[in-house]
Amino acid sequence: MSAGGAGVALEVAVTSPAGAVVARDAGADRVELCSGLELGGLTPSQALVEMTHETGIPAHALVRCRPGWFVLDATEVELTEREVRTVLRSGAAGVVVGALRPDRTLDEDALRRFVDAARSVSAHAEVTLHRAVDHASDPVAAAARLAGLGFTRVLTSGGAPSAAAGAGTIARMVAAAGPVQVMAGAGVTPADVPALVATGVAAVHLSAKRSAGGGHAGVPMGAGDRGDGHFVTDGAVVAAARAALGG
Repeated sequence: MSAGGAGVALEVAVTSPAGAVVARDAGADRVELCSGLELGGLTPSQALVEMTHETGIPAHALVRCRPGWFVLDATEVELTEREVRTVLRSGAAGVVVGALRPDRTLDEDALRRFVDAARSVSAHAEVTLHRAVDHASDPVAAAARLAGLGFTRVLTSGGAPSAAAGAGTIARMVAAAGPVQVMAGAGVTPADVPALVATGVAAVHLSAKRSAGGGHAGVPMGAGDRGDGHFVTDGAVVAAARAALGG
């Protein structure tokens, strides 16, 4: 790997086919597709997956049935399994999943079910553990368990509020993860990219979002929606991150 980050993939979180096109044209290698980005991301609809697939950029669908804590009950585990199969059949190249036990260790039974569900649709489906790992009691130990569970990669901030702040732990996760790719994400800006590349990560993830403006400020639609607009993908930020990775 060069000092400029050649060979490190760039993933951008998007919420629409239009966002996927912006990310694609600005140099992203793939997108993580979700809805409800302001809630940390929720499962996209089947039609959203289908239309994003049609843009041509590989899309990994976040499968997360609700916001909040990552301990899933039996119904939520089954729903996640079904959604994993649905989004892959709709054209997703991979899925992004996660689950913890109440003691903040990986819920390995649930995670195996999610991996099995993905591979039942496609033997080549990529499976990423999302930032539930950052809520684990020991993210490094969790990363070391993922190869045996069949995961492709893990998205992490190193257990910190931002990937830049967690860079030291991310480096330890890279060392522990073996064949599992480690992808740095959370609060990432293009200026953070060189330091994150230096940890040895295989990929950098950012939302590259900006407010679309508009809306009706002061007329809230719910706890997570103030009624004052939504986020869209900022191509200039994606392009700057691409440049920071060496083009």
